[in-house]
Amino acid sequence: MITKKTLAALLAGSLVAPVMADERAELLKLKQDIAGEREELLELKNTTVNLIDIFVQQGLLDRQKAESLMKTAKAKAGVDAKRQREAEAVEAAGAAVKNPKSIRVSYVPEFVKEEIRQQVIAGLTDKVVTEVKADAKQEKWGVPAALPEWLDHIKISGDMRLRAQDDFFGPDNTQNAYLDYLNINREGGVLAAQNANEAFLNTTKDRLRLRERFRLAIDSKITDGLKAGLRLSTSNQFSPVSSNQTLGNTGETYQVVIDRAFMQYDFIDAKHNDWFSLYGGRIANPWVSTEMVYSPDLSFEGFAGTFRWHVNQNNPLVKHYRAAEPNGRFGVQMGPQTPDSLFLTLGVFPIQEVNFSTSDKWLFGGQLGADWLVHDDSRLKIAAAYYDYQNLRARANARDSFTYDWTAPQFTQKGNTMVPINVNDGFNSRCTDSQSLQGQGCLFGLAADFKIFNATVMYDFADFAPTHALVSLDYAKNLGYDAERIEREFPGYLGADNKAKTDAFQIRFDIGNQDIKRFKDWSAILAYRYIQRDAILDAFTDTIFHQGGTDAKGWMIGGNYGLAKNTWLMFRWFSTETIDGPPLDIDTATLDLNMRL
Repeated sequence: MITKKTLAALLAGSLVAPVMADERAELLKLKQDIAGEREELLELKNTTVNLIDIFVQQGLLDRQKAESLMKTAKAKAGVDAKRQREAEAVEAAGAAVKNPKSIRVSYVPEFVKEEIRQQVIAGLTDKVVTEVKADAKQEKWGVPAALPEWLDHIKISGDMRLRAQDDFFGPDNTQNAYLDYLNINREGGVLAAQNANEAFLNTTKDRLRLRERFRLAIDSKITDGLKAGLRLSTSNQFSPVSSNQTLGNTGETYQVVIDRAFMQYDFIDAKHNDWFSLYGGRIANPWVSTEMVYSPDLSFEGFAGTFRWHVNQNNPLVKHYRAAEPNGRFGVQMGPQTPDSLFLTLGVFPIQEVNFSTSDKWLFGGQLGADWLVHDDSRLKIAAAYYDYQNLRARANARDSFTYDWTAPQFTQKGNTMVPINVNDGFNSRCTDSQSLQGQGCLFGLAADFKIFNATVMYDFADFAPTHALVSLDYAKNLGYDAERIEREFPGYLGADNKAKTDAFQIRFDIGNQDIKRFKDWSAILAYRYIQRDAILDAFTDTIFHQGGTDAKGWMIGGNYGLAKNTWLMFRWFSTETIDGPPLDIDTATLDLNMRL
């Protein structure tokens, strides 16, 4: 009997021993693997602890907050571990029911427990570092608490530009062929301006100018959705379309003006959809447009609102789309940056407040458009606008009358058809032979009304991002030119030239980075523009193409290149000629060094 039991025990031992030997070998292998990782985990732990100590030493995090964060993280880790053990126990019990033959081993060797503890500590320190960084960024540790709260709501930005501009005039240009109506109105007549050598535009003498522009903007968040803004700029006070300061003033100080001063309200719902924006004051250009109609430096005085209807907002491409600031596309105003939406912009802008008259000068405008993500980040933008200028056209004064002097424009460039408000007829004491020749005027204004239809199409092809290709088409037509009315109010003055020339268009192609931020960022531009004399208001169009104004056609080619962070060069070459007037060919080269805060 004893012999049988002994044999059974030996047999059982011979079966169990290999099993235990296998388990021990596996445990030893596990221990060796963990030992290989232990040094790396300890190094990570020490790095994390040292990082927190550095935060404390540099004042980014006080000791009490560090200990509090560590304590909270450890407590949460304990709760998570307990939940995980309970879940594993339930899972093991379920496995035992499904497989009665399975064996559950409750014993875990001590060295395995130690390694698990080290892993938990390593994971815990990573979590603490992440939380510390998040809190430091949100709470701005290291910033003295004495700083006023309003500083958190202030954003300061700015830019600076140095420009070299060289104008070349064609050899066939005629000298003294174009009157400078702005100077004539200021001096009180053609002869008076001629005596001051200011009656005619320069059409023959090449000119090199060095220019500078500096702008500093301050935006302040008042409350959710409401902000106010102010922008200071070097400027020529007499031009609404140029903020350039020409160098060479014999040491005189520069003019600094308030270029923008506005309030803005944005209504944004719980899903972060911006349904409408309201603007008031001296504001940025609210229209989808190009430099053909509105100069990039033009600000608008008055009130405007943009209303949007969103679709496809659950589409991830739409939801996460972030538009870049397209400074690589100088002269293109993209308008509302809300893809997959329809938008309506309305605006009312006083142009000139007139004393002793109820007929102030106004601009009323409306624009309807769509902004669509056609494919990935490729966008199609379509907009149609109507700009109704009120009380801009000239009205003829009766002899010796001042009644309609206010109809003379405060600013013009060149190109629009002009007619005399006061005429030297030999009897007018307000327009005499000392001021102008017989039949000439002493004060001039715009012949046409301006009621402009403007259609703009832009397609931004972004399949090769960050390289973008933008094709833009811009068309404008003035519906306010009335030849019969002009002849009736200014008989015989324009003669056979009293014809409507009221169409304008531009085709432009941009390729490269839409935002020039870094070294080697680049973009290139190619455009053709055609503007008949009364298609748009010459006062508000681009100042470089044909030296500003209308009655011009020609090409523009150029590009941008990043020199460093937020620093880039822009070069452009313009080759233009007149459409209807006396020959006037102008080539212009500009080289800009741009920087921004």
